[in-house]
Amino acid sequence: MGFPTIRLRRLRQNEALRSLVRETRLSPASLVYPLFVCPGEGVRREVRSMPGVFNLSVDEAVREARQAHSLGILSVILFGLPDKKDEMATGAWADDGIVQRAARALKRELPRLLVLGDVCLCEYMPHGHCGVVRASGPQSLGAAAAAPSSEDYEIVNDASLEILARTAVSLARAGVDVIAPSDMMDGRVGAIRKALDAAGLSHTPILSYAAKFASGFYGPFREAADSTPQFGDRRSYQMDGANLHEAMREMALDIEEGADILMVKPAMPYLDVIAAARERFDLPLAAYQVSGEYAMIEAAARNQWIDRERVLLEALVSIRRAGASIILTYYAKQAARLLG
Repeated sequence: MGFPTIRLRRLRQNEALRSLVRETRLSPASLVYPLFVCPGEGVRREVRSMPGVFNLSVDEAVREARQAHSLGILSVILFGLPDKKDEMATGAWADDGIVQRAARALKRELPRLLVLGDVCLCEYMPHGHCGVVRASGPQSLGAAAAAPSSEDYEIVNDASLEILARTAVSLARAGVDVIAPSDMMDGRVGAIRKALDAAGLSHTPILSYAAKFASGFYGPFREAADSTPQFGDRRSYQMDGANLHEAMREMALDIEEGADILMVKPAMPYLDVIAAARERFDLPLAAYQVSGEYAMIEAAARNQWIDRERVLLEALVSIRRAGASIILTYYAKQAARLLG
């Protein structure tokens, strides 16, 4: 039996009907709002490539989080811009690190806000890589040195795990509710889980950037977080965008190591990965609508080529429809307002 008896347009006649039968729904409570925290007071510095996104001092981050929370956004994730950088990423794990200070302030002022802490080393080391770098040739790897070739250095996996684990413990002790490692070193989830448990923080969950792809969509973030690699790229540790099955292996390994939530990054270019992960794994699934996705929508909207509000919601619904129940997005506040 088909047309004219079956008419699918019957359920599209008005907003009340469309809302009644809508299969995929967004909620402000499912959105996580990224905040870039920097030193100083009263600082609200717009990121050139991300209009509407700011580097915020701790006091401004609290104000921004309070506004987001009033809109029904229950979670933020913190990225830090330290006072100084060094080869041991001291700013990442120091008790008075910028994210640690922000976490304490947020939990003091907004105790019901869920605070996630990104765990990576790229913002805290002068070379901008996500792990410890070891020279394999005679050339210096300092910031002032000429750009070395890939044969001149190695991103040292196992030596990075100790610093990542130390950072996770420091953040959790400062009040971060969820630890979110984004470095893509092998074994980082297990190392962090072991360190948290040993520190009496077994209740602290881990949201793993389980399938983080080496993507061209990260450029604006690197400006916002001052984390552009000073030489080479991140392809030796971030995933090849062509590899779906490898992404499933990464996720399975992170589950074995103790991850509580999985994440795919970026979101829209990898909706198939999100869908495959949702089909295969039972853990909560997150996706990151990254800086390049945001910047493209903003650029087109500011040129009046697209309807910003319509497109940002369409993009977020596509991520939710693919299977992600948690979405990290710079559009969290705008989306929350639109969702009412």
